[in-house]
Amino acid sequence: MATAKKAASKTAAKKPAAKKAAAKPAAKPAAKKVAAKPAAKKVAAKPAAKKAAAPKKAAAPKKAAKPAAAKKAATPRKPNAAFMKPLTPSTELSAVVGAAPMPRTEVTKKVWEYIKKNKLQDATNKRNINADDKLKAVFGGKKQVSMFEMTKLIAGHLK
Repeated sequence: MATAKKAASKTAAKKPAAKKAAAKPAAKPAAKKVAAKPAAKKVAAKPAAKKAAAPKKAAAPKKAAKPAAAKKAATPRKPNAAFMKPLTPSTELSAVVGAAPMPRTEVTKKVWEYIKKNKLQDATNKRNINADDKLKAVFGGKKQVSMFEMTKLIAGHLK
């Protein structure tokens, strides 16, 4: 196959377009040789250029971030009123968190304190909560509940 291509290229070189064909092959090998060595240098130079440019890019956003941080400190974030509304827990939930009305956020914190204090988080899958007698009443009789399902079940015990 290679010999057929060489024979075809020789016949193409003898035709009137030989000037173009002769000029191109001479330029291409030289370009390949020249391109091969600088390409290696370019590859080596590019990461160095990126590393040098990276700190400059990182430094510019830091200057812009400082005034934004100052604005946030000047105006503290206000909690959502719906989360801060005191709700009364059911009798089952009050055995875990207490009977006093409290916001949803506090209820969730107290339930997690109870879970960690009694080591009810599953050892193999930390997303699952193993219910004891008090939590089983809150979870609707289920032995094990995922932490995402837990918040849904607790919401049903708040009025």
